[in-house]
Amino acid sequence: MTIAPFAAGTAASDLNTRRLVAMKAQLNDLSGQLGSGRTAETYGGLGAGRTASLGAHAQISSLDGYIAAAAGATTRVSLATASVQQVATLASSTWADLGNNLTGAGTTARGSLQNIAAGRLGGALDALNQNSGGQYIFGGRATDRAPVASAERILGGDPASGLDGVAALIAERNAADLGTGTPRTGRLALAASGSSVTLSESPDPSVRANFGFTIGAVTSSNPAGLSVTAPAGAPAAATLGFASQPAEGDIVRVTVQNPDGSQGFVDLTARATGGAGSFAIGADAAASARNLAAALGGQTVVGAQSATPPGVAATLAGGTPGAATLTVGAALRAGDSVQVTVGLRDGTSQTLTLTAAAAPAAGRFAIGSTPAETAANVRTALAAALDQTATTALAASSATRAAGDFFAASSSPGLSPRRVATDPAGNATGYVADPSGRSVIWYAGDDTSADPRQTALVPVSRDQSVAIGAQANEPALRAALTGFAVLASTSFGSTDTDNTRFAAYAGRVQGLLRPDGGAQTLEQMTTELSLAASTLDTQKSQSAATKVILQKTVDDTETVSTEEVAAKLLTLQTQLQASYQTTSILSKLNLASYL
Repeated sequence: MTIAPFAAGTAASDLNTRRLVAMKAQLNDLSGQLGSGRTAETYGGLGAGRTASLGAHAQISSLDGYIAAAAGATTRVSLATASVQQVATLASSTWADLGNNLTGAGTTARGSLQNIAAGRLGGALDALNQNSGGQYIFGGRATDRAPVASAERILGGDPASGLDGVAALIAERNAADLGTGTPRTGRLALAASGSSVTLSESPDPSVRANFGFTIGAVTSSNPAGLSVTAPAGAPAAATLGFASQPAEGDIVRVTVQNPDGSQGFVDLTARATGGAGSFAIGADAAASARNLAAALGGQTVVGAQSATPPGVAATLAGGTPGAATLTVGAALRAGDSVQVTVGLRDGTSQTLTLTAAAAPAAGRFAIGSTPAETAANVRTALAAALDQTATTALAASSATRAAGDFFAASSSPGLSPRRVATDPAGNATGYVADPSGRSVIWYAGDDTSADPRQTALVPVSRDQSVAIGAQANEPALRAALTGFAVLASTSFGSTDTDNTRFAAYAGRVQGLLRPDGGAQTLEQMTTELSLAASTLDTQKSQSAATKVILQKTVDDTETVSTEEVAAKLLTLQTQLQASYQTTSILSKLNLASYL
């Protein structure tokens, strides 16, 4: 151990030296601060302020991410809103054109409506293929490909690949609903025997559950002259089965009969444990089929489809066809009438009124010389009324349902458009259990989310995300596309004699373009997207304001006032200079000098 020499005055000299060194270090620090404008070059140099600085920097970094995400999302939402508004504008214009063409001089424009609708369908599809930054907006989570096909492919199909478009599906469904031959009776059988006329539904359970007219109420103004017997029919029972055991994720689309007579789809996915929107996979295919039936909760099943495997089938059996018998009596007089109500597959109905008269005319039947002759005249008049209703209201209903089925499809296995099955003579007998590979698939986006908005979430704060997703197959968009496609696939005459048929189509298409009854509308979509945009703007502004406050904290901690540093520096320089001079004088002091 070495002991430093000690002499009188050594302690004072050492203390003075340390003070000079400290002042020199302080002078260097102040010079550095004046040059850089920063308090220190390391966080350690900030002292107690380093914790606040580090925390503020972390928050600012997060806020920068939130602000950037909100800015990008705002662009996407703006484009999505503009696209929906474009579809809404096209739908509104078409709705107005249909109203204008119903009466008056506007009827001359009916001939061009088909081409106009095809153009508007193309415009709507172009809007739905919008992309932002190379990502497609209306495909849900599938952003790497265009979500919808072209108008030409949707309408005309892809002949090279053997795939039909919506126009072919409409023609196919019309033939199935109206029936073959002339007059078209909407798949109802009509016969006269003696003094009676019988109208009955098809004995085939699948046909009467899916195609043509159903028989509703039948009433007579004079039962003594024209009596009515109309026993109500009973629906057939469906038995569900699988060709092979379903696998996890297999989708089954079941067609169910609604209480109003319309049909709807229920899509269920095979899952190991079942749950909402699914059915449990059983021990074998039979057990899985029972679980599928149980998952439907007692709804009336009229058909089912899936990919193969698992190859679902819905076999309809039993039930009773609806029927009505009109019997001519001796008390029939001119002016007596009978009303026959027939149901359509979209839940609507049409009432046919036939009135007894001296001579036949539209809606009238001639009173013959015998009840049998009058019955034959009733049959002829009823056949004409059915034909007129079939080629107008039923054809329009059939077209909108076929187009609706087309746009309800997607690229998911089992969700191809529903297709009609026929017998060797070409008569429709039901729907194909596996329609895969027969039709164009118009939508190639994601369809696995119950809420399309949730397919794209943008974090705008630590605890909040904004849902900005959109899918081209949302109900409001599908309805508009269905309306455009029906008009683009149907030609109309420009004369007033075509008014009844045009009115039947116009009414149903207008209902698609402006849906009611709680269905999603394009305006609701626009509102949802606008609210998302507003939330993004609000959060972006809030994040920017918070960033300003945090940045001030950082600045106060890490930066210095050059004026204050300069003043400190001058003061320190003066003190240091004085200290150097005093030290220098003292260092030269000796006893001789002192004396």
